[in-house]
Amino acid sequence: MLRHIAIIMDGNNRWAKRQGKKSITGHREGVERIRDVLGACRAEGVDVLTLFAFSSENWRRPPLEVEALMGLFYSYLKKEARKLSDEGVCLRVIGNRARFSKRLLNAIDEAETIAQGKEATLVIAADYGGCWDIANAAKKIAEDVQSQALNIDDINEQLFEQYVTTAGLPPLDLLIRTGGELRISNFLLWQAAYAELYFSDLLWPEFDGTALKLAIDDFHSRQRRYGKTGDQVEQEVPGA
Repeated sequence: MLRHIAIIMDGNNRWAKRQGKKSITGHREGVERIRDVLGACRAEGVDVLTLFAFSSENWRRPPLEVEALMGLFYSYLKKEARKLSDEGVCLRVIGNRARFSKRLLNAIDEAETIAQGKEATLVIAADYGGCWDIANAAKKIAEDVQSQALNIDDINEQLFEQYVTTAGLPPLDLLIRTGGELRISNFLLWQAAYAELYFSDLLWPEFDGTALKLAIDDFHSRQRRYGKTGDQVEQEVPGA
């Protein structure tokens, strides 16, 4: 089953340049695609959609672009929280919030409080990095060991999973990157250990429900072996 999809939404700037417009126009168009793709995920029975909205490295971008991105994030939270709730979607924001303004932090808290649907989950990764996620989880485990809330012999992969930002969510099944680049750019490093990877040449503002369906069809055409042989997997399939 395909329960959890994550997307690296790449290509907003390049799309804007091709249109002869400012980069913020591409980012605004990219926000519109979130609605399309979320709807397509729900139509396909996907429980969780995780979006890479702003990486920990994106702070290196020009200050005006960063300010514009923060503004778009704020506007999205204020405008969409109630709609998400009405549609049965739970909103979850993951990442390091230390550099966000108080205004944005309040908007995140408010949106997460409002959007607590039970039918699907939208995860927005903002000021997120996979290395940060792993290091942060290790720090929390070390703190629990130091306080004697945890025994060092209890530490294993299953326990570590409870300390990363996606704790409690289904394992990541499919990781999509738009924009033609063939890398995952420090996104969900722990979670992507056995995820299927799919790379689309479409820029994010061009990626719609039809494009998502192609990615899902490709996913279903693959055999996920998890270290086993193909024959073993086929024998486990009912009716094989």
